[in-house]
Amino acid sequence: MRLRFIGYMVFGIMSVLGAEEFDPLNTNALIPSQQAKLASCATVDMRKTLGLSDVVMSALCNNPQTKIAWQTSLYQAAQVGVSRSAYLPTLSATGSILRAESSETQTGNQENVGVTLSYLLYDFGKRDATYDNAKSLLDVALFSENDTIQTVFLSAIQAYYALFGSNASLEASREAERSALESLNAAKTRYTVGTATPADTLQAQTAYSQAMLNRIQAEGNVKSAQGSLASVLGLLPDTTLQLQTPKLDIPSEVFESNIRALMEEAQRLRPDLMAAGAKIKAAEANIKAAKADNMPTFSLSATSGHTNTVFDTAQRTSSIGLYVSIPIFTGFNTKYKIQAAQQQLKINEAEYDKLSQSANLEVYQTYQTLISETQATRTSSDLVASAQASYDLALGRYKAGVGTILDLLSAQSALASAKQQHIQSLYNWYITKASLAKAMGSLDFSTIKGQP
Repeated sequence: MRLRFIGYMVFGIMSVLGAEEFDPLNTNALIPSQQAKLASCATVDMRKTLGLSDVVMSALCNNPQTKIAWQTSLYQAAQVGVSRSAYLPTLSATGSILRAESSETQTGNQENVGVTLSYLLYDFGKRDATYDNAKSLLDVALFSENDTIQTVFLSAIQAYYALFGSNASLEASREAERSALESLNAAKTRYTVGTATPADTLQAQTAYSQAMLNRIQAEGNVKSAQGSLASVLGLLPDTTLQLQTPKLDIPSEVFESNIRALMEEAQRLRPDLMAAGAKIKAAEANIKAAKADNMPTFSLSATSGHTNTVFDTAQRTSSIGLYVSIPIFTGFNTKYKIQAAQQQLKINEAEYDKLSQSANLEVYQTYQTLISETQATRTSSDLVASAQASYDLALGRYKAGVGTILDLLSAQSALASAKQQHIQSLYNWYITKASLAKAMGSLDFSTIKGQP
């Protein structure tokens, strides 16, 4: 009965300790509240018309990448709890029941019950180094999660603007198709009255067919962009989304920042660089833990037991003592653990340098692209205006019989190209602006504030 009672008690304790909400070492508090809030965010109502902020929030809440990053952070927080547990004593209970038989043909049960308390007193810093390693790996996970959040954030912006860019390109293709049809009708009219040759009609027909092909390809691009956006939001690609059309103006900002200052700021803010720095700290702690394996450990142990024999006699035992464990030879295991840990530190340092260099290049290139896109949006706007005027003039001249079909088709092609360039440069500017914030490590909702 005593063994059964102890068994029930142990089972009850393990049930409580195994509950997910039970966090005696408060490791979940190591997760920043902002990231914890994001992980528990409510799903955006996909039935309403979504603006850019809604699209981004839906992506952050539902994209599998953010979920994986969140679970990784929780895993590393639990690993910190594992390392913290080494600072606490351990308590274990043992019990057995034996069927015994004596030479006098006496038979009966022998029960043994014992409880052992153990506590590690000193291990020359291995316990501390293991905790530092776990804490640094948690920092790696948290910084990596932040980097994942910004990556998904940018992917949502890119997919959102890419979809509207595809829609705008489709509309431009339809306008070009209508213009090509008008040119074809004009060529047919002139041929009917005898002021144009069959070659004019054939050339206009070819241009119209090409415009139709461009429109069909543009429709396919829209479908593909719709699927890409739905996928970023964690939805099936064929999901229908109601989106608020962005009202984008030609950028008026003048970007003349000190590029060296921008690169220095990126070195401070980028979460992937901070994660790489945390990996270095984890490797340094791992070296300390490996070196501590060569040192003795001092532990305190106390045991209390009770035995009932087959002869109905009881015996109680107890002990307390200080235990010392000194490693003498481990088959060179510790030597190679230290060597491996030292090499891992060098690898992590080299990876940090590589990532730092890549970050500087990304900031520099993205900044230069933004400068170019700013100028391109203004220039392309003027280009559309002049191309439209040129086309109107060429169409009027051709209808009046004083222009050639080549002049008309050339002006028509130039107008379609100008509209496509203007559309792409405008949407690319907003994407590049967000990309620069991502390269700086500062992409958040303030970046898209005021954008529908």
